[in-house]
Amino acid sequence: MSEITFQLNGSQTTVPVTSPTQTLLDFLRIDKGLCGTKEGCNEGDCGACTVMIADENGTRALNACILFMPQLDGKAVVTVEGLAGPDNTPHPVQAEIVTHHGSQCGFCTPGFVMSMATAHENDAKDFDNQLAGNLCRCTGYAPIIKAAEAAANAPRPEWMADLIAPPSLPSKRASEAVRIAQPSSAAELGQWYLENPEATLIAGATDVGLWITKRMMTLDTVAFLGGIKDMKAIEYDDDGMHIGAGVSVSDFLTAIKPLHPDFGEMLRRFGSTQVRNAATIGGNIANGSPIGDSPPALIALNAKLHLQKGDEQRTIALEDFFISYGKQDRQVGEFVRGITIPKQVDRLKAYKISKRFDQDISALCGCFNIIVNDGKVTDARIAFGGMAATPKRASNVESTLLNAPWNEETVREAMEKFALDFTPLTDMRASAEYRLDTAKNLLLRYFYEDTGVNTRLLSVTP
Repeated sequence: MSEITFQLNGSQTTVPVTSPTQTLLDFLRIDKGLCGTKEGCNEGDCGACTVMIADENGTRALNACILFMPQLDGKAVVTVEGLAGPDNTPHPVQAEIVTHHGSQCGFCTPGFVMSMATAHENDAKDFDNQLAGNLCRCTGYAPIIKAAEAAANAPRPEWMADLIAPPSLPSKRASEAVRIAQPSSAAELGQWYLENPEATLIAGATDVGLWITKRMMTLDTVAFLGGIKDMKAIEYDDDGMHIGAGVSVSDFLTAIKPLHPDFGEMLRRFGSTQVRNAATIGGNIANGSPIGDSPPALIALNAKLHLQKGDEQRTIALEDFFISYGKQDRQVGEFVRGITIPKQVDRLKAYKISKRFDQDISALCGCFNIIVNDGKVTDARIAFGGMAATPKRASNVESTLLNAPWNEETVREAMEKFALDFTPLTDMRASAEYRLDTAKNLLLRYFYEDTGVNTRLLSVTP
């Protein structure tokens, strides 16, 4: 890839690629002088850099600070400078922000406007979710939400169709000088990765983006996976649900929520709309984090992981992928291709414990899938993140529950076995004692919920 072509605020733009990790934020502010897109946290948390991105898969709000330029190839980009009409008629969300006094210092305002405009384009009216990734410290959220609600039913501006139209010219796919690849299929990736096993694979860049903006790393050989359509499918058969590794967390949330609502709610909490739109389910697994939130739930659901090396594929239990801290069962030149979740009755509860309810790193994440028949536990799969060097099952707890009566006496006996399964660490998020005590209490919480006790209280009122 020596150059990319994309549409920027309605104008087709072709630029040379000199670095695989130049961010869209730097391009806009430095190269184009479009400084309405703000630099805040520079890690995808504050939303001040939110832009609208459109392609054949729809229109999404994304964080420009962790979006690399090669990821824009063939897409349309809209910034706050380009949102108004050709005659400077403001977009409905811009007009309502003014009417409802939705801005004080103004630093966060462009990001809010772009998130609201994307929601308007998608007819999304769950504004607490749509705007959860945009932070404001001086205006207060009430006037911003009122502005979003006021604009919600306004007609879509006619000029938006031109703004989000993709470019007409394709761009080159490879460059020996810069060493960037954009494979279009898993087979193409398999061959390229065999030849370039030292390369970094980038899907959504919500993790790798911070390597660049925070660690100041330099990446020489990169493959961007966003164009691999056969790794973006969600399919169903008698075996269950098959999810391609390139499926975004947003799309996975939509698919999994009807089957396992608690999993869907946890996915909603662990990242903003902008992050979920970029992050992939495969990336959340492949990075091997001991505090990733999706692996414990997937392990509790007995998920299988599909790996590919060249044109050869193999399938393993997801729990076996994580060997030790920073080490996974992934051979040189092998990549995560997809996941299968077996068809099953929903018994999953996923408890994400964090200091901040939304969009925070878990202190621990406990996922419980306990099958009860005729008052007896017939199967139990319990997995935790944040309790060990890898996502890990509570095997001693499971053994205590298995074939025992499903009652509080059994549960309290099993609670004492957590100390045999885990030796958690103390860090800035929680102490070892807190983690162990909380893990015990989460099993009791699962039992209480299963017997009809409401434990989901975000506030207590008299």
